[in-house]
Amino acid sequence: MATIKEVARHAKVSVGTVSNILSGRSVAAELRERVDASIRALDYHPNHIARSLKSKQTKTLGMVISDITNPFFPLVVRGAEDAASEQGYSLITFNTDDRVDRERQVLSLLRSRRVDGLLLVVAPNVGDSSYIDAVIDDGIPIVCLDRIPNSPKSLDSVSVDNVKGAQMCVQHLIMRGHTRIAVITGSLALKNARERLRGYERAMADSGLEIDRSLIAEGDFREESGLRLGKDLLLRHKRPTALFVSNGMMTLGVLEALEEMGLSCPNDIALATFDDLPVANVFRPHLTAVVQPCYQIGYQGAGLLLQRIRGELPKKSVDIRLEPDLKIRESTNAVAPTSAPSRKSNRRDARRP
Repeated sequence: MATIKEVARHAKVSVGTVSNILSGRSVAAELRERVDASIRALDYHPNHIARSLKSKQTKTLGMVISDITNPFFPLVVRGAEDAASEQGYSLITFNTDDRVDRERQVLSLLRSRRVDGLLLVVAPNVGDSSYIDAVIDDGIPIVCLDRIPNSPKSLDSVSVDNVKGAQMCVQHLIMRGHTRIAVITGSLALKNARERLRGYERAMADSGLEIDRSLIAEGDFREESGLRLGKDLLLRHKRPTALFVSNGMMTLGVLEALEEMGLSCPNDIALATFDDLPVANVFRPHLTAVVQPCYQIGYQGAGLLLQRIRGELPKKSVDIRLEPDLKIRESTNAVAPTSAPSRKSNRRDARRP
């Protein structure tokens, strides 16, 4: 097996230059090209374990996501991987299936592997978060992506402005004439689910509409809950004229419910979703959606984590909120029936002599 000295001799550079290149430090492009060519020619593989013992860094980041089957996450992972790779780091990704016990197990494993930092999408948890705090106390920084944990410690985070995105979407439905608007939320143990519900409530209140609590259904951000809760809402004697779903996976379940019940969208019910599904153009009608900058969430999250690792940030936590975008498409094209309930202001006027 080739050694670093042999690589340096083959490239006609110093061992220090090869070491700097392997560590991701800034080196002249001409020297880097020569060293890279020698590494390939000699089939050199650095001993990362030995190097980490010396530098006390593994040049590895851990990434823990909640559901690898959710189309939202591949772009988040890709963004994080690109940012890490640009700065000479590798990324190890784990899936928890939204299980707290699995999350606890994965964080323990990554601590033992001595990763330099963690990107974390937390599982729903209203109880003990001490295992997250223990990682930080062990000197491993954490940046939370998309979801903010219920932890007494203030953590760095990168997410979207959930309140604004939900509010924009529900306001659009109201402008189409809808007043009986249902919402399927994610688990309200999660901050992003609560924020999206808050955006729904704010849009309704700002338009002078009463909030019917029977039209608020709590799901779990998974397809099965969208199917179950979608059926429940659609089977009601007085069903809503519009439905806002808090993520793409639950929207898939709602679309399945519509098909099973022989209903059409937007003629029978208008449908809008938080998350733009990658295969949205396959569905008919095309779905109105709050679009999240998935790649940027991962990319900026990894960049923030690397800044924290290098000690370039103040002790105070950094909370980055990215802007969502609303894409209006066919699924909300139909105008609400004129028989829909009136707004509160209209009802007050009707009682006046």
